Amino acid sequence: MSSGHDTADRERVLLVEDNEHNRRIFAGVLTHFGFSVQEAEDGEEALTLVLRDPPDLVLVDLSLPVMDGWTLAGRLKQDPSLKHIPVVALTAHAMAGDRELALDAGCDEYLTKPISPKAVVAAVRRILDARAAHNHK
Repeated sequence: MSSGHDTADRERVLLVEDNEHNRRIFAGVLTHFGFSVQEAEDGEEALTLVLRDPPDLVLVDLSLPVMDGWTLAGRLKQDPSLKHIPVVALTAHAMAGDRELALDAGCDEYLTKPISPKAVVAAVRRILDARAAHNHK
């Protein structure tokens, strides 16, 4: 028997990160701040999860095995049933032009590592709140 206020009411974030240490840190802080977190280690696994049960937001490292984050973002934004899902790049790519490339690939936001876990939570919260406000107009 469920209390009714468990994962069903929580906003869902898909965290796509191949580094287990980073994944544990970001998943832990997102869960602590009330998000339901699903995890994937590569873009292909993430795409399978999104197609099966679309999250409210995808937080993705750009440098991933199998299918990288650039490709995943592009695939999500090309699919009419998924393009509304915000995609946030969480990456160590901080060279000139990388931000624009990520945004062009379909990312809605670009966060560079190293970044504090609380800054990631703040960005996720801001994006989801802005989307909710936009959808209720």
